[in-house]
Amino acid sequence: MADTKKELAVAALENGTVIDHIPSDVLFQVAEILQISKINTGVTIGNNLDSKRMGKKGIIKVADVFFPQETLNRIAVIAPNAKINLIRNYEIVSKYHVELKDEICDIVKCNNPKCISNNEPMITRFRVLDRNNIELQCRYCGKKVNGTNIILK
Repeated sequence: MADTKKELAVAALENGTVIDHIPSDVLFQVAEILQISKINTGVTIGNNLDSKRMGKKGIIKVADVFFPQETLNRIAVIAPNAKINLIRNYEIVSKYHVELKDEICDIVKCNNPKCISNNEPMITRFRVLDRNNIELQCRYCGKKVNGTNIILK
C-alpha cells in the first residue's frame, strides 16, 4: 500500500509574519525590502514552491516579527498579489493582500537621469497607472516605468 502522507513545504509558525504568493522571480527583492539579513529570529524562505494559482511561488516566514504596514506595502510595487498572514499562537489572526496606493512616495527611483528627483534632495512621487501590470508615472517628469524596469530606492 502506497504511503499517501503529504508534508507541508514549510513548517508552521507560532508567532510572526508570513508573506505568501510572492512571484519566484522577485522573492529575493522582497527579502531585501524586509531586511531579512538583519533579522535575528527564525526566517524561512521557500522558492519555486508549487502553487495552484501561480504555478510556482515564493514564501517568507519570519518568527516573532510583525513588520510595519509601510514596509509591507512597499512589497506591492514588485509583488502586487502578495498575501500577508499575521500569526499568533499558530493561528492566523489577520490575512490581507498588500496594498498598492494611488500614489507611491519615496519607494521607487525615477529612471530619467534628468528628472529633478534625481538631481535635488526630494521625495520621489509616482502615480499608479496600472495595478495589474504595475505601471507607474513620475509626477515630476512624466516618465513611465513598469514591472520590468522599476528601481526601488
